Amino acid sequence: MHILITRPLEDSKELILMLHSMNHKVSHLPLLQIKKVGIPELDFSQFNGIIFTSANALKNLDISKVDKNIVCFCVGLATERIAKEFGFQNIFCADGNVNNLKELILQNFDPKIGSILYVSGEIVSYDLQKDLTSENYVVKRVVNYTAIPNENLDINFLTDIKSSPPDMVFIYSENSARAFLNIIKKYKLDDIWMETNLMCIGEKASSALNDIKWKKIFLFNPGEEEFLLYKI
Repeated sequence: MHILITRPLEDSKELILMLHSMNHKVSHLPLLQIKKVGIPELDFSQFNGIIFTSANALKNLDISKVDKNIVCFCVGLATERIAKEFGFQNIFCADGNVNNLKELILQNFDPKIGSILYVSGEIVSYDLQKDLTSENYVVKRVVNYTAIPNENLDINFLTDIKSSPPDMVFIYSENSARAFLNIIKKYKLDDIWMETNLMCIGEKASSALNDIKWKKIFLFNPGEEEFLLYKI
């Protein structure tokens, strides 16, 4: 199969190598460029819990002064894996959905214990801080990265996509979906996806691409990519 991967290379190297080992053709189009945002120095000792809604939030945070035994909430498996690599010991992991992450926090962290640090990107699709505050939590949100859409295609990549449209496209966020839609419109690629299966993390990502005619649309969690190969 021809498979299009849209995450930054550092987040998709292992997946691309695995797909190549299975003799699939892989095209790579990073839809977002992640840039670190400087933040004031934090006194981590004032927090009793920490929330990460993406792996990039972890990667762009100086955790050298963080107590690795702090209660750590991760949105999904990819974020949990990075948290473990960074030494966090007390991790609660949701299934990739921020709504489920909120429920996980409600069930496992009493707001009377203390405040929570919430580390995220600049653009979020769900106001987790607002919802937790309404449940009497004290939450400090820190934005430590931003995602810049990729607006241009290499001419060779464009030619290849037109002549051999992918059988599968993996989209990993609502922001990525919107960036992909902009590229589709800019390069007039609306009509080449009718035999392509769209794989999206979350309904908001798939909704952003609903106007395009796809063969089928599937929702998935990070880490399920190989499993999805056998669903089409």
